[in-house]
Amino acid sequence: MLDNAIYLVVSIAILVTMGLAMARAILGPTVYDRVLAANVFGTKTVLLLSVIAFLYGRPDFLDLALTYALINFVGILAVLQFFQSRSRTEAKEAKD
Repeated sequence: MLDNAIYLVVSIAILVTMGLAMARAILGPTVYDRVLAANVFGTKTVLLLSVIAFLYGRPDFLDLALTYALINFVGILAVLQFFQSRSRTEAKEAKD
């Protein structure tokens, strides 16, 4: 019984930090702040899925969490690569 209460408190704490990350993603002053906030949001989603897996005794949710972690990692790398190539193109155009 106490374990379930601890998992619920942890879930609420993770949801609060996900809300803060979402606020940073929306209000971030730079693109990199927004990308970092999206990465943090994805990481917190993986944590929340893991806690829910333990809370409800559903170990199959851990497979979903791992899959989401891999997708989040590759997605963030792709977004950063896009912004890096875009900034190089803008710098080259400004130079010419």
